[in-house]
Amino acid sequence: MKPSLSVLTLGVDNLERAVAFYRDGLGLPTKGILGTEFEHGAVAFFQLQSGLKLALWPRTSIAHDTGLPLSPVSSTSVTLAHNVSSSEEVDAIMAKAARAGAEVVKPAQVTFYGGYAGYFKDTEGHLWEIAFNPALESL
Repeated sequence: MKPSLSVLTLGVDNLERAVAFYRDGLGLPTKGILGTEFEHGAVAFFQLQSGLKLALWPRTSIAHDTGLPLSPVSSTSVTLAHNVSSSEEVDAIMAKAARAGAEVVKPAQVTFYGGYAGYFKDTEGHLWEIAFNPALESL
């Protein structure tokens, strides 16, 4: 298997609120909520880098589709990282996320590895790290 990701799906409790956060708050492009004509079909897609989409899908629909029971949300189960090119860009994105309704859980600061990073939770509790890591290119 050649490792790759094409869709990263975040389970949400409030699809409209989550779409507003990513579309209106963070400025990610989307065609909005699709699939509302199908039971458990409502979903929103956002184009990230080439070949990768972010999907927002209700947690109840994920539970229905997989047959797994609905479980509590845990912000520490998975983190999403957005690496940027400067400390100033980290600060700008953190501020934009906070204005959009994110909860800043760790303000941006110098890291142990010589970078600069902070964390926020989106309106559904998903944890994002915004980071500048000058050594990332060499990894």
